[in-house]
Amino acid sequence: MKVQCIALALMLCTGVMAQENHTNELPYEEIPAAPESYIAGNILTRLIDGLGYRYYWATEGLTESDLLYAPSKEARTSRQTLEHLYGLSETIVNATTNTANIRPQDWSTLTFEQLRRQTLLHLQEASKNCAGRSEEEIANFKVKFDSKGRQSEFPYWNMINGPIADALYHVGQIVSFRRSSGNPIHPGVSVFTGKTRQK
Repeated sequence: MKVQCIALALMLCTGVMAQENHTNELPYEEIPAAPESYIAGNILTRLIDGLGYRYYWATEGLTESDLLYAPSKEARTSRQTLEHLYGLSETIVNATTNTANIRPQDWSTLTFEQLRRQTLLHLQEASKNCAGRSEEEIANFKVKFDSKGRQSEFPYWNMINGPIADALYHVGQIVSFRRSSGNPIHPGVSVFTGKTRQK
């Protein structure tokens, strides 16, 4: 009986640990499989997934000195750029649910790990919300802002040339900044295939 109780306890602990490990996994270590059709929502999904993959590897293994790096006194640090990217990712996901973005916001209290995880999860959720959507459904997505009670609304077109394109731009800055601070991204990263060759 004692042996059975110990075995049961070990099985439960193993299950809990496996569940914790699973929930700690981050999306976009690899780009997900491509959708089967080129409908509007799937094209957006692929665009967001590409952003997620680039962000994952741009931020993988950043050190404290990387986060503090800025190319000049006037420029944002990598850490400040990551806060901006977090806000962009929030805007990207909120548009898929027609949720207003409250501005201004202060994300300086979040740890780097929190910023990174939530940015990736925002992108994953936005991608899923776009998947399989028709042109008409995408046209119903609105980019909304609430700035100190002043509300504004834009068509989804602004999302594509605004926050999504802006996020790609800033991910490139992180890649450049970390190279300058002596910690370049993994050499096996291939943004073309969406897979990373291990050494």
